[in-house]
Amino acid sequence: MDEVFQAFDIAPVTQTETDALPSCFAVTDLAALSMGAVGAALANLIQARGLAARPQVSVDRRLASLWFGWSIHPQGWDLGWDWDPVAGDYLARDGWIRLHTNAPHHRAAALRVLECPADRDTVAQAIRRWEIDALESAIVAAGGAAAAMRDRAAWLAHPQGAAVASEPLVQWSHRPGALRDHGGTLARPLQGLRVLDLTRVLAGPIGTRTLAGFGAEVLRIDPPAWDEPGVIPEVTLGKRCARLDLKSATGVQTLRRLIAGADVLVHGYRPGALDAILPQSERQALAPNLIEVCHNAYGWTGPWAGRRGFDSLLQMSSGIAQAGMQWKGADNPTPLPVQALDHATGYFIAASVITALTRAAQGRGLYSARLSLARTAELLATMPGDDSGTLGGSSPTDLNHQLEHTSWGPARRLSPAITIPGTPMTWTQGATTLGAHDPHWT
Repeated sequence: MDEVFQAFDIAPVTQTETDALPSCFAVTDLAALSMGAVGAALANLIQARGLAARPQVSVDRRLASLWFGWSIHPQGWDLGWDWDPVAGDYLARDGWIRLHTNAPHHRAAALRVLECPADRDTVAQAIRRWEIDALESAIVAAGGAAAAMRDRAAWLAHPQGAAVASEPLVQWSHRPGALRDHGGTLARPLQGLRVLDLTRVLAGPIGTRTLAGFGAEVLRIDPPAWDEPGVIPEVTLGKRCARLDLKSATGVQTLRRLIAGADVLVHGYRPGALDAILPQSERQALAPNLIEVCHNAYGWTGPWAGRRGFDSLLQMSSGIAQAGMQWKGADNPTPLPVQALDHATGYFIAASVITALTRAAQGRGLYSARLSLARTAELLATMPGDDSGTLGGSSPTDLNHQLEHTSWGPARRLSPAITIPGTPMTWTQGATTLGAHDPHWT
């Protein structure tokens, strides 16, 4: 845990409640730690900006655990989402492999490799003929997303596992400069801060949702046809959402204008992908004071640095699913009870932004940061585990009493897990559909 405190220049915060999620990994500890990093970073910012003396921060472990699941509770409507029927774990010739096929182009890539239709039983029969390493490589090479199940020893011996283990939790870069004064008050310390959100499921959107909870103006940008059924009501809380075609000259020109007006850019592009659209040198020329925080799946060094990945795939690759299977005595991969890698990385993204703001306020220049799901998995894997947790679902007392008005209907949210006296975590607008707004700053 010391590396978290060092990465964000923070001290530990008070934790309340004792409930924990059932797992052989310290999932609740990770939830409280990552949310505590946000709260402690905000306390540092409040002090650095002269808004108040550094406040005390506490994190409710029960609520933190629940926020790592679903925070939104629809009232009279349904999220209406489930995994793609082809997605999931399959037994191959020499072990288990997971296909991630929620995106249509990822499903199409896997089916091209397997040479079969989108029928789960037929896919299972086709996979039986493959060895897991060969199939994983073939699907990734075809533009898909898949992960063979490895144990911890195999992952740490793998070139990518070894590379990730040697990376810091947060990779900071620094350049001279100062931020504009975005304003902000003790009640809303991030008010006036413009955050351009170029992220999708789930880590980045959770990070920017967190920033919105403390006053930031977050503008999320998505491609024209992109959708994340069921997930959008969870992650667009407090944001404005617009669409841009970044394959068009008009779309790129609009992106330039948005970056020129932004204080912070958060993105989840694989290494080099955003630079191919708009090089970093041009981004910094447009916005000399811009803070950039980005994340990817498999880390920033090693042979898989550019590989597509998701939380469920990282759990397979890094030994988490195998350890869960062994702990539970199951005969198939056993993931964490929540998508903890996504959520924790999201809160670390928010803590990175706030830490960069604090360092700028202290006259230390401009900092940008890189994180990854794989490095968060490494942190979790090295934290002391406790398999005594019994925390189940949320109860009405866990929910905020105020109704949230979303694009789909009324909902209630979990009460915030982070408590900072005088600085409530609250959102000024409910979750909204993608593309509901125009691409401009208010």
